Amino acid sequence: MKSAVETLSPTRVKLTVEVPFEEITPSLDAAYKRIAAQISVPGFRKGKVPNRVIDQRIGRAAVLDEAANDVIGSSLDAALRENDIRPLGRPEVDVQTYEDSQPLAFTAEMDVVPEFDLPAYDSIEVVVDAAEVTDADVDEQLTSLRTRFGSLATVERAAASGDVILFDLSGEHDGEVVEDLVATALSYELGQGGMLPGFDEAVDGASAGDVRTFAFTPEGGEYADKEISVEVKVLTVRERELPAADDDFAQLASEFDTIDELRADLQDRLAKVKLLEQGYAAREKVAEALIEAVDLPVPEGAVQQQIEEHFADGHGDDDHREEFEKNARESLKSQLVLDKIADAEELAVTEAELSQWLVAQAPRYGMTPDQFAQELVNAGQVPAAVAEVRRSKALAHVLEHARIVDTNGDVVDLNQLDTVVNELEDEAGHDGHDHDHDHDDHEGHNH
Repeated sequence: MKSAVETLSPTRVKLTVEVPFEEITPSLDAAYKRIAAQISVPGFRKGKVPNRVIDQRIGRAAVLDEAANDVIGSSLDAALRENDIRPLGRPEVDVQTYEDSQPLAFTAEMDVVPEFDLPAYDSIEVVVDAAEVTDADVDEQLTSLRTRFGSLATVERAAASGDVILFDLSGEHDGEVVEDLVATALSYELGQGGMLPGFDEAVDGASAGDVRTFAFTPEGGEYADKEISVEVKVLTVRERELPAADDDFAQLASEFDTIDELRADLQDRLAKVKLLEQGYAAREKVAEALIEAVDLPVPEGAVQQQIEEHFADGHGDDDHREEFEKNARESLKSQLVLDKIADAEELAVTEAELSQWLVAQAPRYGMTPDQFAQELVNAGQVPAAVAEVRRSKALAHVLEHARIVDTNGDVVDLNQLDTVVNELEDEAGHDGHDHDHDHDDHEGHNH
């Protein structure tokens, strides 16, 4: 086999390959055997059909084509290794010459990993918010906890943000009822969001017995781009009654005896959460700064292949396509940079690290780690998973050397994050604040 490489651009090459016919012969023999096992010819046992009969029934040209598929795949892989080419996306193969007893010549154009320089890791500098806990932060957490132990009392006044209303709902389009928008005795906290667009504005200020109407236009579904009229009948208005933030409440809602101890515990938990958020922000900002610091031509062919595959079913509008293309380009650049760092630092992925990644990712797909691992194997995605873990290690390596400071000018030490994560996981496992209490008028009874 002979091969030659022509550089078309910094991100694309053309590979020319010629395979002598004698190297094709083993694939030709294998093709005859496969075809013989698939056809039935009177007078011959299945799998024992002679080559000359296959030539008569199927045609020599069809056998040559079958063999060519094997030869092109194996010789292309060999040529890539021989020329140290790292392809991106699918090669575009074009057979130049291929006749019986003659060499097979073909070309393959493909995007490749471009050459580029990495920045010094310690030249990466980012600023993140200081991990400070204010009294207002603690008050917010305490109010949230009190809300969980609060009750709802009916009031004879207009509804305002924070009140919980009980209501009936109905919707129609062009005089016909929209069945999905017919419901009775629904419960909803005003200002919480998540209801129909325009609902909060329409119902704000309504009292029990009032009927409010508004219209909205769904973006998808059966009534996409069609205006729907909605009627809301308010049945009751209820306000939250929160327990006093005192020692009695601390004893009710936690393992602490005093409200001061409870506030101190909330402050400690918030401090850990803020450190965790700071760590995530640092990771994201360092990743962005790293990519911005690299002058890298993005292989457009590989990007376009991703776009074509994603939109093959015809879904999405121009805005969606533009957003996907932008994300695909940024993601590919990030992968190329992190892969090069992993190569430069000779980073490898251990079995324990891959297992840890599986445990973290599996819940996102509603699977156990074992199920998720099996799905990756079945889909041939294990190498992609290993590459993902390896890139994460590459970014972690850069994080160790980058300069990260907070808005106060203090250097941020990310080494404490593992300890913080473990402590938060331990606390979540036996959270002293999570008790089940039955209240006749507790919000948990509402839908």
